[in-house]
Amino acid sequence: MTRIIPKPLNDSTLQRFSPSAAVGFCVAAIALWATGCARFNPKPVSAAANADKLEARSLTNADLQAFVSENLPQPARSNSWDLNRLTWAAFYYHPSLELARAQLLVAQGGEVTAGQRPNPMLTISPQYDLTTLTPSPWIVTASLDVPIETAGKRGHRRAHAAELAEAARLNIAGVAYKVRNDVRAALVDVMAADARNQIIQQQLSIQQDLVRRMEQQFRAGSISAAEALPMRLALERARLDAADAQRLGSDARSRLAEALGLPLRALTDVSLQFDLTDPLTNVQNLTAGEIRREALLSRPDILGALADYRASESALRLELAKQYPDIHLQPGYEFDQGDNKWGLGLTIELPVLNQNQGPIAEARARREESAAKFNALQAAVLAEIDRAIAQFRTTQTNSAVLRSLAETANQRERSAQEQLKAGAVDETEVLNARLEAVSARLIQLDGQQKFQQAAGALENAVQRPLDLPPSMFSQSTPNRNQSHADAAR
Repeated sequence: MTRIIPKPLNDSTLQRFSPSAAVGFCVAAIALWATGCARFNPKPVSAAANADKLEARSLTNADLQAFVSENLPQPARSNSWDLNRLTWAAFYYHPSLELARAQLLVAQGGEVTAGQRPNPMLTISPQYDLTTLTPSPWIVTASLDVPIETAGKRGHRRAHAAELAEAARLNIAGVAYKVRNDVRAALVDVMAADARNQIIQQQLSIQQDLVRRMEQQFRAGSISAAEALPMRLALERARLDAADAQRLGSDARSRLAEALGLPLRALTDVSLQFDLTDPLTNVQNLTAGEIRREALLSRPDILGALADYRASESALRLELAKQYPDIHLQPGYEFDQGDNKWGLGLTIELPVLNQNQGPIAEARARREESAAKFNALQAAVLAEIDRAIAQFRTTQTNSAVLRSLAETANQRERSAQEQLKAGAVDETEVLNARLEAVSARLIQLDGQQKFQQAAGALENAVQRPLDLPPSMFSQSTPNRNQSHADAAR
């Protein structure tokens, strides 16, 4: 390299290349860089304050009402909540959706990181020679390391991060389906428990009337104590059933509150609406072959697994690209006791001991693992759909049979009442017929509950709700704005 012949330096020249000037320049550059840096904004989390906000959540929240009205424009009573309104309330409050949205933000931050180019490195090394004062005792070395990525590594990183962000985005839709399914299942149980409690109260009242008549007959000597005993035992069983029905109702309301992301007291004095007798004729469409195949191809979790697989392929491409070393350009300048020296360095990693074969093997294995996970998921979804369809058809048939039995029992009750008017039977026969009809309605209610549960399982399997547009679950659920978030917290 050609050597630059130094020229004699006068005092002004030495002043210009003094270390203090270099230090001043560095300080100015650092100050300019610092003005563009992001700042840390503290956001403390208090367990006590957060608990108070969770306890304050309710269905009467003004921001929630506005959020629900915005997405469900049809008018509704403010205190009446059906499945659709409760679903949007769960979308507003449920913590699992907040977590899924936060995970998406993390993945999107990863996209920003993957797109960044590596920064150059500046090194400044001032020295002072005590043995030589002429023409200058200072030796100042400055070098710049400029990395240049090769083989498209940055593009592979960006593709990998983009697929992970897509998987996180699809995960929001999957979480939304689960939230809605949990709300529907809990609402069905609440309504069934309330209806069961009413029927059991009727059953209990009839049992009490029968026991009173039996006791009258026993005191009159018409029957023995052994004949009256079964009726007394039936009355005690009815009382136990009534207490158990109240327990099941409380448990179902607790699960509904959990599914909504609300405290239990938020459901006090709230009118819940769900028709357990709805035959759900539209649900038959969910058993069609094309819907089944569409679910196998487009469920959010399946699309998310495909995105994970594409991310593993991008990771493998990145590891393959790392076989080719990056280039580091290192231009430098040295002020050596009055001599100005310039140089240009070039650094390249020599792949002689390894060619990145270990990370490549790991990336290949992870790709195979992602493919195996996708195959296992699709097989599980197929089995879930087949099981849900079979269960729905079975419960649908059973529900029709139980409805027929309940109608038959009602006819017997009406017939007994007509015979009582004609004097052909006594009041005991009518009470027994009424008890049989009430018991049949209780069995029919169990069939209706299982039918609605099977319909919910089928909706969840194909992830295509009957009464909500599939677009609301597309890739992300509607997000509340910041004011809504503050109010909910």
